Amino acid sequence: MLAAGLGRRLYGDENQELPKALLQFGGLTLIERHIRILQCCGVDELNLIVGHRKDDLLDEVMRVAPDGFVKSFYNPRYREGPKHSLALGNDVLRSGDDVLFMDADVLYHPKLLQQLVSSKHKTCFVIDQEFQSTDDFVKVCINDDKIVNFGKLLGNDYDIVGEWPGFFKMSAEVASQIADSVLGFIARGEDDGAYEDAFCEVLKASVPGTFCYEDITGIPWVELDYDADLKKAVKKILPKLEM
Repeated sequence: MLAAGLGRRLYGDENQELPKALLQFGGLTLIERHIRILQCCGVDELNLIVGHRKDDLLDEVMRVAPDGFVKSFYNPRYREGPKHSLALGNDVLRSGDDVLFMDADVLYHPKLLQQLVSSKHKTCFVIDQEFQSTDDFVKVCINDDKIVNFGKLLGNDYDIVGEWPGFFKMSAEVASQIADSVLGFIARGEDDGAYEDAFCEVLKASVPGTFCYEDITGIPWVELDYDADLKKAVKKILPKLEM
């Protein structure tokens, strides 16, 4: 789980606010919600990449997580972009186990993660065909029921185009390839830009059909990137989670 960033789009470049994973909804922080849902889904360990105001986040982890459930990794280069945070997951990505990737700044119904974790597909995105974000969303593009493109600023000339909520399940083999990819970007000095670049590079180099998807359209969620997302979380998403 990536939770190191400054939250520039929400708070600005000089942000001193708490990490977004400490935002509270219905009396629970995002990180507490994540931990509860992960445990219900049978996930046995959370590897958490921290950076901005890490001590505040880890204090909350200590408060809400069972002993030994969370292992943290500090990214001292968190201001330089999320590829450095993804690269810190190198040992996890090369562990030989299947890996679940998550962004920390998402409020969502547990059914979303349950559907991903229980999917028959070893390497799998979740997609929402209704598009929940107001701006800056990541697209999953599908032709003939196969994912053919992934990222931002893509066209719509595909059979299906869905928004990606930031969760991704990958086989051990694909996870290792993503580790290679992100380290390659950094070694070439291409460490700016989105970590999704590494996912897309591996996707396009893989046999068609390696990357699959679960359609979670209709399940409530929102990624918390802008002030409008916070308002939507409180007014529209949270009431659906409490029903």
